Amino acid sequence: MVIVTGTSDRHVATLAEKLQARVEAAGYEVLSVEGLREARWVLVDLGDVIVHVFRAETRAFYDLERLWSVAPPQEPAALRAAG
Repeated sequence: MVIVTGTSDRHVATLAEKLQARVEAAGYEVLSVEGLREARWVLVDLGDVIVHVFRAETRAFYDLERLWSVAPPQEPAALRAAG
């Protein structure tokens, strides 16, 4: 599971749309995209990976990290450094 935060409804929608386009361009299938119209919480189902793209307030409300926490959260800089 991947959790992403956008700064506005439009930003959330664009992040989800760009993700979908890149996944498909890489030859993989996007099984489903939900919530794109309202764009407060967009779920992109990639099969083995589910990507949740949230507005900050929606992410805080649902707090999926607390519900599904296994590994400590990683900041983007730490992920880039890890390769």
